[in-house]
Formats: sequence, C-alpha cells, structure tokens
Amino acid sequence: MSKIKKKLEYLLKHNAFINKTFKFVLSGVIRFIGLFVAVDKKAVLFTSLNMKYNDSPKAIYEYLISLKEYHDFKFYWAIAGGNADGIPGNCTVIKADTLKYFLTALKCKYWVSSVNIERSLKFKKKSQVYLNTWHGIPIKTVGNESAGRKDYDFSYIDRFCISGDYEIDLYKRSFNISETQLLKVGMPRNDVLYNTTEEEIENIKTRLNLPKDKKVILYAPTWRDSKDGGNSYQIKPPMSLDLWQEKLGNEYVLLFRAHHYTSTLLGVEFNDFVLDYSSYPNINDLLKISDILISDYSATIFDYSILERPIICFSYDFEEYVVERGFAMDYKKELGSMMASTENEVFDKILNLDAKKAKEETIKLKNKYIAYGGNATEKCVEALFYKKGEK
Repeated sequence: MSKIKKKLEYLLKHNAFINKTFKFVLSGVIRFIGLFVAVDKKAVLFTSLNMKYNDSPKAIYEYLISLKEYHDFKFYWAIAGGNADGIPGNCTVIKADTLKYFLTALKCKYWVSSVNIERSLKFKKKSQVYLNTWHGIPIKTVGNESAGRKDYDFSYIDRFCISGDYEIDLYKRSFNISETQLLKVGMPRNDVLYNTTEEEIENIKTRLNLPKDKKVILYAPTWRDSKDGGNSYQIKPPMSLDLWQEKLGNEYVLLFRAHHYTSTLLGVEFNDFVLDYSSYPNINDLLKISDILISDYSATIFDYSILERPIICFSYDFEEYVVERGFAMDYKKELGSMMASTENEVFDKILNLDAKKAKEETIKLKNKYIAYGGNATEKCVEALFYKKGEK
C-alpha cells in the first residue's frame, strides 16, 4: 500500500467530516455512471484483504473454477497494482481503485469480498448480489463501536458470513446488519483446516525448507494504529530474540508473521531461528505446521483453534491497547488463561507446557466461538447463486 493511500485511509478513518464528504460525493458520481452500465448476469467480481489474491474469496473462486456449470462465467479479480501472478483459471485481473475497477463493479451481477467492494462508498444496484465473507472473528472493536465511527451500514449486503452466535449481536450493532443477512457457515478460508493431515504438514515443511527435527512456533501479532498520522504503521514487540533463541532454539524455530497493515517492523533481526514469513501468501500453511501459536488481539487465534493446539496471547501492551483501540469482548475473561504479559511468562508457558490442558483450553475457545465451519465454501456458492431462485 502506497504512503499516499495509507495517509488517505487514516484521514478517512479518523476525520468524520472528510469521511462523510468523500463518501457522499464519490458515491453520487459512481451511481450516476452506473445508470449507463448494464449488469452482466454471468459476471463475478472478487476482492479480498489488502486487495490481494487471498482469504475466503480465493477459496470460493478456486471452487467455482473447478465446477463445469460456471465455465461460461466471467470472473474478475481486483488486485493492488493489477498483478495477476499466481491466480489460476481464466479470469481478468484489474487494478484496484481505478475507474476500470468501479466500472467492473457496476457491471458484475455477483460480488464476493472479505472487505468492502464499494471501498466504503455506496453504489450497489438492487439487481446485484453481494456476499461478504468478512475476514475474522472480532476481538477488537469494529465498525460503529470503534472510536469516532457511526457510519458503517452493511444493510445492503445480501449475505454476510459468521462462524458462531457470538457475532450476531456484535454485527447488528457494529455494521447495522439484520439477522436475516447472516450466513451461518463459517469462513471458506478455514475449510482446509478441518482436515489437516500429518503428511500435509510434512510436505509443507519440506517445501519451506524447515528443519524436521524441530517444532514450530508461529508469532502472528495484530497491527497497531499509526502514531504519526498515517505515515507508517509500526510494531516493536518487546522481544530479546537472542534470549528467545537461547531458551527455545534447541527445540523450536520461530516464524514471524507481521499483520498485512504493518509497514515497519522494529527490533527484529532474522536468522536461522527467527524466520520472516510476513509476505508468505498462504497463512493456512503456517497455521497447519505450527505446534504453538503466539498472537495477541488477532482473529488468527480463532482460526488456529480449529486445529486444537496450544495458543499463547502475548499481550504485552494490553492496558494501552484497551484505551487506544478497545475490545469487542471481555478479553481477560475469555482469553485470560492464555495470556502472557512478558517474555518470561511466554517462556514459562512454552517450557512447562501441559499439552493436554492447553488442548482443552483451545477446544473450549473453539466450541464457544466457532459453531459453523468445514464446508463454508460450498454453502457460500449456494447462497450466492441461488438467491431468490436466480442463477
């Protein structure tokens, strides 16, 4: 993401007047253009996290291109920079946030996204069908419950995926969604986590050239908001990695995956113990091969719980984060047994791991927050193409 775009996103998020003016003017312009653009009943537009080829829309797209009944459909992917590398099948890649992007959105009968196809604007036609898979079970405040935000309105989205009943009231408040819009199927991106095999794990480790004689810790922290008006999004975990290697290096390797919003990683030097997987395209591969997940306030915690393995919440800045961002849940109540505030507490949890107890804690978390999942991709396709008997 360019610095200018990040700056604009920061202003739109933190300045209510600029946000409202921007949306009103641009939405009106695009709606007017839409009067002259016909809808193609066999065209589908996909967008996803950070405008890349990833997340649940990727799972849905790859399922669709495997089905003969959709071979005559036109598929479009909106990608930052317009780079089509790694996208299989016969699709047209367009550069995100361009005039061509908005014209394509106006043309496509079906929309599939894990973020926001309209880019916070409003121009969807009544004849268009919009499936939003979303991108994670919220731990942090989202939408209208975030500080200074009362402008979220997803009432026009046809289907919105959820993984459990916890999300129902939350999304009603945060996104102005009605319960009839909610699709209780889980997230398509997580389907593959339900059937992970030892052979698959070994194959991924081989492909990534990871040592077979060591266990894997995945550290995947969430992002921190900008401290400089949107010019950068930095993170500096309080980690003495020489000490981490001394304590854990004989038995583990540490995979570091920064959040896709993080622009600058401070205080981390990579070596044969600490490996950088921030740009690796498929986080599910990393989840599958990890024996322990260390995170903080990231929805990755819930995704990983499907695998029923130990989770550590390295919440070193908890009090500050409560004030600056806020939580959608009682974090200490729900995740307190997994919390570690310091490096030494993290070491203690790992070096004195009670595998049976840790698994029980993870299963308890999973059972509370993930009631649906495993075949979300197929159910999303059914909901998308058979709405009101249409196809």
